[in-house]
Amino acid sequence: MLELNVDLNERSYPIYIGQDLLSDQGRLRQHIGSSRPVIISNETIAPLYLTALQEQLNDLSPLHFIIPDGEQFKTLEWFEKICGFLLEHNCGRDTCLIALGGGVIGDLTGFVASAYQRGVPFIQIPTTLLSQVDSSVGGKTAVNHPLGKNMIGAFYQPKAVFIDTNTLRTLPPREFAAGMAEVIKYGLIYDAEFLAVLESGSEQLTALETQILNKVIYRCCEIKAEIVAQDEKEAGLRALLNLGHTFGHAIEAEMGYGNWLHGEAVSAGIVLAMQLGEQRGDITVQEVERVCTLLAQYNLPIAPPSEMTSEQFIHHMRKDKKNKRGRIRFIVPTAMGVCALVDDVSDESVGNLIGQ
Repeated sequence: MLELNVDLNERSYPIYIGQDLLSDQGRLRQHIGSSRPVIISNETIAPLYLTALQEQLNDLSPLHFIIPDGEQFKTLEWFEKICGFLLEHNCGRDTCLIALGGGVIGDLTGFVASAYQRGVPFIQIPTTLLSQVDSSVGGKTAVNHPLGKNMIGAFYQPKAVFIDTNTLRTLPPREFAAGMAEVIKYGLIYDAEFLAVLESGSEQLTALETQILNKVIYRCCEIKAEIVAQDEKEAGLRALLNLGHTFGHAIEAEMGYGNWLHGEAVSAGIVLAMQLGEQRGDITVQEVERVCTLLAQYNLPIAPPSEMTSEQFIHHMRKDKKNKRGRIRFIVPTAMGVCALVDDVSDESVGNLIGQ
C-alpha cells in the first residue's frame, strides 16, 4: 500500500492507494469513529461493493442511500433527498458519510457533508480512475445546474481517501479511458517526464498491471496534493488543474450531462487548449500532435462535437467559474509540463479553433 498526505494544517488528511483497501477494517474505522456511518452509492457500484463495505462496519449498523447512476443525477434534487434521508434517520453532527462511487457520488456526498447540520465528516472511496486521480482529492464538492456544471457547491475536505485499485477491474473501458484524460492533464501542467511514462506504458496501464497503475495514481495524487496545499480555494495555482475543462464543461453542458463523459469532454478540451497555445506561439505543431497521439492511445476523442459552434462554446464559457470581470480565462500550455492562466483570448480566436 502507498500513502501520502494532503497538507492543510488541522484539516490535513491521508490518501491510501492499494489493493483490498475495502477490506482494511482497522484503517477505515480509524477515520470513521464510533458513530453510525451512512454510505452513499449508486445503482451500479452498490451491487459490487456495498456488501463488503457494510461487513467491515457491521457493528456500527451502517445505513445506506442509493441514487441512480449518471452525471444527470448530480443535482440539488438529489442533494435534498440525501439530506431528507439523514434527517429521517436522526443523523447527527457526528455521522460520517462515506462516498462509495465515482466523481458524481464523491461530489454530491461531499456537498451534502459540507451543508448538513453545517458540516459532518465524510470519507472518499473512489471507484473510477477519474475520481481516484482527481475529484476525490482536494475538497471540491458540488452539484450541477442546467446553466452550468459544478456551479453550486463548496470547498470541503474529506477525512481520508481510500483508493482501492481493485475497483478498476469492474470499470468499463470507456470509463477507464475517461479517467486517463485527467491523468494526462497532470503531465501537461506539472510534469513533462510523466508524459513519457504514459506514452510507453499504455498497454500495461490498460491491462491494469498493478505496479504501473499504482505508480501513476500515486503521482497524480501527489501532484494534486502539492497544488491544493499551496492553493486550496483556487486563488491562482490550482486553476491550472482545469486544463481542458473550460472547453470541456461547455461540451458537457451543450451536449447534455452524461452524453459525453467528463473525461471525454476534457480530452477534446485539452486538444483545443493545446491548439490555442500553438496559435499564440508558445508550443509547436509537433507538440500538439504528440498530445493528440497520446490521447488517441487511450481511445479518447481529440476533436469537439462537430455540431457545436463557437457561439455555443462561448455562451457556456461565459459562465465558467474562473472568469473575472466578465473575461473568459483559459488554461493554456506554454511548454510541455507548464501552463498559464490567460484572459486575453478573443472570441475570434475561439472561432478559429472551433472552425465554425
